[in-house]
Amino acid sequence: MSNEQARSIDKATVELLEKARKEEISTVFSRADRIKPCPIGAEDSCCKVCAMGPCRLPRSKKGEQQERTGVCGATIDTIVARNFARKVAAGTASHSDHAREVVETFLKTARGEAQGFAIKDEVKLLEVALDFGIDIEGKDATAIATELGEKALNEFGRQHGELAYTKKAPLKRQEIWRKYGVMPRGIDREVVEIMHRTHMGVDQDYRHILLQTTRCALADGWGGSMISTDLQDIMFGTPVPVLGSINLGVLKEDQVNVIVHGHEPLLPELLVVASRDPEIKKLTEEVGAKGVNLAGMCCSANEVLMRHGIPCAGNFLQQELALVTGAVEVMTVDVQCQMQGLQGVAECFHTKLITTSDRAMIEGATHIEFHPEKGLETAKQILKMAIENYPKRRHAVYIPDHSRDIVAGFSHETINYLLGGLFRASYRPLNDNIINGRIRGVAGVVGCNNVRTVHDSAHIAMIRELIKNDVLVLTTGCAAMACGKAGLLTPEAAREYAGSGLAEVCEAVGIPPVLHMGACVDNSRILVAATAMVKEGGLGDDISDLPAAGAAPEWMSEKALAIGQYFVASGIFTIFGTTWPTVGSENVTRHLFEEFEGMFKGTWAYEQDPVKGARLMIDHIDKKRKALGIDKAGERVLFDMAMRRALG
Repeated sequence: MSNEQARSIDKATVELLEKARKEEISTVFSRADRIKPCPIGAEDSCCKVCAMGPCRLPRSKKGEQQERTGVCGATIDTIVARNFARKVAAGTASHSDHAREVVETFLKTARGEAQGFAIKDEVKLLEVALDFGIDIEGKDATAIATELGEKALNEFGRQHGELAYTKKAPLKRQEIWRKYGVMPRGIDREVVEIMHRTHMGVDQDYRHILLQTTRCALADGWGGSMISTDLQDIMFGTPVPVLGSINLGVLKEDQVNVIVHGHEPLLPELLVVASRDPEIKKLTEEVGAKGVNLAGMCCSANEVLMRHGIPCAGNFLQQELALVTGAVEVMTVDVQCQMQGLQGVAECFHTKLITTSDRAMIEGATHIEFHPEKGLETAKQILKMAIENYPKRRHAVYIPDHSRDIVAGFSHETINYLLGGLFRASYRPLNDNIINGRIRGVAGVVGCNNVRTVHDSAHIAMIRELIKNDVLVLTTGCAAMACGKAGLLTPEAAREYAGSGLAEVCEAVGIPPVLHMGACVDNSRILVAATAMVKEGGLGDDISDLPAAGAAPEWMSEKALAIGQYFVASGIFTIFGTTWPTVGSENVTRHLFEEFEGMFKGTWAYEQDPVKGARLMIDHIDKKRKALGIDKAGERVLFDMAMRRALG
């Protein structure tokens, strides 16, 4: 096996890694070979919050006595808890700043100030308005949207009370949050408070620090992320199942290739609109291209895929490799998960890297800021630059012949409809099939890629083990894209990979055994689905009662920790792979892995082996089934007409 083959289970990735090596192009993979993780930093046993340090506190060797405190006397427990808290704060800030941009664009759309945007899902507008306590009687969509945008924007600066969306959680879950004082008040307030508490000489009790960490994470899951998902659905349309394609083979040699990369779907949405403009089509023909080929990368890919069927070029670790094809005219990037190394790769080819957010620039890249007031103009400007760049290709194009068909776009609303139909939309069929044992339980497998693991391998190994054992998988982000490349996002996958019970249900409904639910910010859809299962009845009265578990086997970003923390605080058993940032403190790790379960009925776990991780999730699901009294399959009874009448 070559070094490249050992890096990824994806053939397109391997082929382009070989090309990059031969052409001496630096990528995240080659840089990872040169730079090894700091063993002290990997355990977060280093404190850098004041200038008396950094204080490095490596674990004592066997038989060696070593005082594990910083210069100020801060214990290893305090230091590790602070570091963990700051990561969760950064992840929450990232999702929530994304949400703020969406809310501001939503408001401008409602007021008629945004170019190219509209209110597309008025039904969801009314539903979300009611969630925010808005009186909709006698008001038109514009008035309701304006009031909703203003109320949503207030959630960021709120100082007291409770976030509006926390009332969507089961009542028992709300009581737990209030009991431990972690009910989020305002999104920005919780992030700021973490930064204050973890300043030198403030909060120095690791349990107390981790309570505020939990409150901050909840402000993400039941605040910023949920707001972003709902308002994007209202503006762009709530996703429904759509056929798309994935992997680097979606690039076209005879077309102008434009890759949208990042996490905010505002500009990508308008690029889709602009690409269909007759003027753009004419300019494309003039340079000898057969069209504009839009393709997505990372979570922007998921957004335009599930609403428009725009092909997805790849996930996080493939972003530089897309440029190595030599076929990309322009890559746009906004915020989150874009590597600075992209510019170095772009300079090896004719590709223009364009940064579009006022919060994120890359040295050497072209900067064209996106503002909704001139959104469509900006989208056309970028496409014209791409078209002008098409004749400037300097190298022979190499596009791997690897892509797959996928079905994406399983929002909460879609699942509700598919299970119950238009007039009886309900989670009852899902709950019933969990109760009768055809479906063992539900797992959310989400998260990033990490160059310290074999690209995509942990996602696929874990998910195949889960669906083989009749666990329905919900997936988002880079994990979802890994599933697409591995052929798990089509209905046919149920027969090939799923256990007999899950396969039977999937074939009856016509769904894959793994449901693509969107971008990483859309993990809130999983919370909504879990809450719907509780409210439907028969599976307990809280999210923690469900036969359900979560995982991020290849996580790498601070956002992933924020997501994991809000899932744990919502009552979900959550397992991470790759590495774990609190192993430097036995007490902090024990608190998160054991004591949290007694408090929040959800807990963390860490397992590098994805199959073993899947087995831990299945064991947890079985434990919950036993507690509900549904651990034994019920007898299947064929009802005659008299029995049917008796049902009423």
